[in-house]
Amino acid sequence: MKLRKICALLLLAALVLSLAACGGKTEGPVVKVGSKDFTESLIVGEIYALALEDAGYTVERKMDIAGSLVHEAITQGDIDLYPEYTGTGLMNILQMDMITDPDEVYRVVKEEYAKQFDLTWLDASQVNNTNGFAIRRDVAEEYGIRTISDLQKNADKIRVCSQGEFEYREDGLPGLEKLYGPFDFQSINVYDSGIKYQVLENDEADLCFGYSTDAQLAQTDKFAYLEDDLHFFPPYYLAPVVRSELLEAHPDIADALNKVSAALDTETAIALNAQVDLDKREVDEVAREFYDSIK
Repeated sequence: MKLRKICALLLLAALVLSLAACGGKTEGPVVKVGSKDFTESLIVGEIYALALEDAGYTVERKMDIAGSLVHEAITQGDIDLYPEYTGTGLMNILQMDMITDPDEVYRVVKEEYAKQFDLTWLDASQVNNTNGFAIRRDVAEEYGIRTISDLQKNADKIRVCSQGEFEYREDGLPGLEKLYGPFDFQSINVYDSGIKYQVLENDEADLCFGYSTDAQLAQTDKFAYLEDDLHFFPPYYLAPVVRSELLEAHPDIADALNKVSAALDTETAIALNAQVDLDKREVDEVAREFYDSIK
């Protein structure tokens, strides 16, 4: 009987020591990770979630939030963090005038988010998902069009696929013409945004207004993205935005997310988006594969 008691006590002691060894890191809270409702944000949000799980946190995924609601979600505590863009923070959330210097935009949003919302911008990645032009590769090569300045000089040869706003908005053609000069395009026709690259591929147009991380830009034999050589379009660099209260309690969260940002750039974002949008792979599969490659 005594021997049985001693064995039981020894087993209990061994279990306690084992649990203590496993629990060298204090278990963190449940971290609610959000994302916006488009491919790039969903992928990056999932990568953030994987990084935090790898750091020992339990993650609650609250992805696919409408862009108009995600800021409210984090300020109300429905989520703890999500991927955001510096230009969006500056102009959409803070309602400030456009700034084209990337470092200045980051400085302003970091300072104002901390002051106004008690939110922290962590390190910005090198993903710049800004506005601009995609052009058919064969047309770009035929006329030597590499930059928006080149486009302006050859505009009379170019057919534009528009979504109906580009010609009128101040951050579209009117603003561009103030900086680059007049664009006398051969034609401008309106198509649905969802088919704009198909329109180019079908030779119905030569140029469309797009984003610099569009999945179709992975098809470098078909499309090229024009350099904004006079810096008209604002920077939209991707970075984690996190509730400051959470970071103060668990500063290692910053280390985990900053490691992700350091591994991301525009070319990588294009490739990741293409795997989901063009190759039809699942977001969580693409995110896992990428995260495993940077661990």
